[in-house]
Amino acid sequence: MTITRIGLDIAKSVFQLHGVDSRGKTVLRKTLARGEVLGFFANLPACLIGIEACAGSHYWARELIKLGHDARLMAAQFVIPYRKSGKNDATDAEAICEAVGRPNMRFVPVKSEEAQAVLAVHRARALTVSERTALVNQVRGLLGEFGIVAGAGIARARKLLAEIGAGVRTLPVLARETFGELHDRMRTLDERILAYDRKISTLAQQSEAARRLMAIEGVGPVTASAIVASVGPATTFTCGRQFAAWLGLTPRQHSSGGKTVLGGISKRGDVVLRTLLIHGARSVLRLTAARTDRKSRWVEDLKARSCNNVAAVALAAKNARIIWAMLTRGTDYRVAASAAA
Repeated sequence: MTITRIGLDIAKSVFQLHGVDSRGKTVLRKTLARGEVLGFFANLPACLIGIEACAGSHYWARELIKLGHDARLMAAQFVIPYRKSGKNDATDAEAICEAVGRPNMRFVPVKSEEAQAVLAVHRARALTVSERTALVNQVRGLLGEFGIVAGAGIARARKLLAEIGAGVRTLPVLARETFGELHDRMRTLDERILAYDRKISTLAQQSEAARRLMAIEGVGPVTASAIVASVGPATTFTCGRQFAAWLGLTPRQHSSGGKTVLGGISKRGDVVLRTLLIHGARSVLRLTAARTDRKSRWVEDLKARSCNNVAAVALAAKNARIIWAMLTRGTDYRVAASAAA
């Protein structure tokens, strides 16, 4: 029995295997406990192993690669079409085995432990930011019950809480105490976010690739370090458009009969990276009106034809292609030439 390809359906405790030989004939169906997985593959000749990209998948891919196997990760949406019948562990493993053998399959880059450590900092920061946003929303809602309308934004909420603490706003004693506690919690979250920002800035300065990416307008330490940690070897993508599509920045298509129909962006891939690039592009849009380089003129023309949101997404997609080119070629960012040149 020679196994050439295996589909591995991972979970917390139970792992399902489906293996085929060189002719595609099923030669292995097996269920393993978590502690048996590495021992089983250590005694197996090197083969191609497919895994769905999910929680823990990068760890298992790294461990299997150490054992000499060719472990590849795939997005679940690309595996689903190969499932023949109802969903269970066995049919999932069979679908994974079939999908990983397709010559045109797109694979997810396997992240290193160092890259995942950097991303852990980003995820912790994102959680803290979301906690602060939820806190601000609660403060605005509670203040509304006392007839105090707070405008959107963290700065306005901070100002109102400071006024309540100083006694400028007349409120019951119990309410003032409660808002004081919320204000203390907000200051704690601000300090924690600032500490994460400093740590991420240090990590970005330590990365040669991140330092080069920060030369792009709208790409700061948070975006640069997150992209370098998430992407890994950019050569995984064949072109800049494929990288932009991986980020979900390219239009959805519903074309048929030679007629091209493009919709909004696909929103596939990592929502955090896509959000960072779009927000960075929004910050650049405030400055393009006073600039004369070709990229700024292109953005201004796009704003005039459509709207700021469309221009921001288009600029984010362009920056994604530039990032791919810089990472694959190891080059520095070249500032766009003047439109008059």
